Amino acid sequence: MDYQFKAGSIPLLVSMPHVGTDIPDEVLAAMTPAAVDKQDTDWHLVRLYEFLDEMGASTLSARWSRYAIDLNRPPENTNLYPGQDTTGLCPVDTFHREPLYLEGRAPDQAEVQRRLQAYWKPYHDQLRAELDRLLALHGRVVLWDAHSIASHVPRFFEGKLPDLNFGTADDKSCALGLSNAIVSRALMQDRYSIAVNGRFKGGHITRFYGRPDANVHAIQLEMCQSTYMNEEAPYGYRADLAAQVQPPLRAMMQAAVDWIRA
Repeated sequence: MDYQFKAGSIPLLVSMPHVGTDIPDEVLAAMTPAAVDKQDTDWHLVRLYEFLDEMGASTLSARWSRYAIDLNRPPENTNLYPGQDTTGLCPVDTFHREPLYLEGRAPDQAEVQRRLQAYWKPYHDQLRAELDRLLALHGRVVLWDAHSIASHVPRFFEGKLPDLNFGTADDKSCALGLSNAIVSRALMQDRYSIAVNGRFKGGHITRFYGRPDANVHAIQLEMCQSTYMNEEAPYGYRADLAAQVQPPLRAMMQAAVDWIRA
């Protein structure tokens, strides 16, 4: 299976496109040792969001590493942040500019198209199918695209990122009322810093599927990994830190569900 999926009963689908750690053998054969470390994975998000089962949310999480193909990039491989540095559909280097492929082994266009069909398309087919199912059941649905990143990545931003980075494609991917409900709930705590449509405005999933006029409201949350794990290899989960961030995280998601049901 190219992903893990569980259908829920409430109008909330949580997508985790960057949690995958598997790399197909035929892809790995062309890669450098930097690829094996998979340092740019959104580590442990399935565990962090373990409360979703109790909430009754639908969940979709990736099997394949973003180093094989990035499920949160458009199939045309257009830059989501024009004028800014970013990694592509089939990344050729890590966030720290380490090459991912042996010399002369980077994927050509034919290989990119093969990976789109083999690894990218199944995830998006399931995402679309579940959104349609939830729409038929509830009439409106929230798509929450869950991500995490190291708190310091000089390639993309200066200094430390805010702890919680919400993206709504500059208010295009969801109703302002929904994002306000989520952010207002986030602001009820003072442990974690917050940004809205800052360095992270939402990737392909948020921008493509978020259609408020069609009753699909999408929001991305990019969390600093320092809020719940060790950021250095071997990237261990910190249950003590996670226990602090999970209650406000769950409250934000409940605020989204309450808004969509109102």
